[in-house]
Amino acid sequence: MYWRRTVKGARARQRAREAGEAFLSDGDLSKRVITQAKQTPERDWLGEVSAVVLQQALADLNVAYRNFFTSISGKRQGRKVAPPRFRSRKDNRQAIRFTANARFKMLDNGRLRLPKIGDLAVRWSRPLPAAPTSVTVIRDAAGRYFASFVVVAADDPLPAVDAEVGIDLGLTHFAVLSNGKKVAAPKFLRRAARKLRRLQQDLSRKQRGSNNRKKAVVKVARAHARVADSRRDWQHQLSTRIIRDNQAVYVEDLCVVGLGRTRLAKSVHDAGWAQFVQMLEYKAARRGRTFAKTNRFLPTSQTCSTCGRIDGSKPLSVRSWTCPCGAVHDRDVNAARNILAAGRAESLNACGAQVRPAPLPAPRREAGIRPDAVRSTRSVEGIFAL
Repeated sequence: MYWRRTVKGARARQRAREAGEAFLSDGDLSKRVITQAKQTPERDWLGEVSAVVLQQALADLNVAYRNFFTSISGKRQGRKVAPPRFRSRKDNRQAIRFTANARFKMLDNGRLRLPKIGDLAVRWSRPLPAAPTSVTVIRDAAGRYFASFVVVAADDPLPAVDAEVGIDLGLTHFAVLSNGKKVAAPKFLRRAARKLRRLQQDLSRKQRGSNNRKKAVVKVARAHARVADSRRDWQHQLSTRIIRDNQAVYVEDLCVVGLGRTRLAKSVHDAGWAQFVQMLEYKAARRGRTFAKTNRFLPTSQTCSTCGRIDGSKPLSVRSWTCPCGAVHDRDVNAARNILAAGRAESLNACGAQVRPAPLPAPRREAGIRPDAVRSTRSVEGIFAL
């Protein structure tokens, strides 16, 4: 229901563009695909659902178009945004959103009342800290339903500590900390590869369009959901522990999109670096910690964390090396220490520290004009004109 209104709106604007007509405004689009569509016999079932859900579908489409227009005009920072496109029929994820205008309600018996749906039994993961402003009901590919609430919660800062840490993310070790600790990569996808391969083979043997194939699709989706849930739960525990034990956390700004196109793509996606860094960022903001990303082009693996000497690039097979100053470095621990130093330097600069040397008056011998210098008439005239 939700995505159908989005598809109808996208198709209406696409046809208007192909016909050379003006861009359909939000109000005209809503009138065409919702109000007028309800009056037709083939679309009268739209009246059976809440109007807020249909309006929210068009609101998401409008946001996508605005992001596209601001991206091509240069007003939007970051990567270019493509125009809205139709969803794949293989995408089994569905979602609907109810705002405060829909008048959803949480009952005293723990149920969730949604307009034109009824009372739903909910297994609450935690009590809500405040009254929600909207709720999104999501059905994932595995057939599970989730209710996501938007609430305004105040920050809950932790007591200040003295420790600071730099984190070097990798594949063999998921995270190497500047204090020497190494966190092994759990590799959830690799561990479940055998079961996933068997389920995928069973799916490929099923006849297309049959009920057995639909059941096999759900089995594959559930297996992938278990992998994603395990990875997310593990990253939540690790990120919470790091934020709790350190006052400042610094990580390297990795180009995950680029690494996902290399031969290490499967391992990179299995690690889930982007999701982990996002957890660190929002938990640090909520808990009163400092979080920053360092420049991805810094030679953290080539620089000696003791003397600062850049010793040149090294192949990945070199896991330890000795600097001419005599310091013996573990490759990953040394990189984590350099990330910590770079993060501290950037934090000090952002707080108003002197980035460049202070200006000094030039010596008298440098400020004067050499006797043999050729004077320009234009320069003299310009000086007198001033």
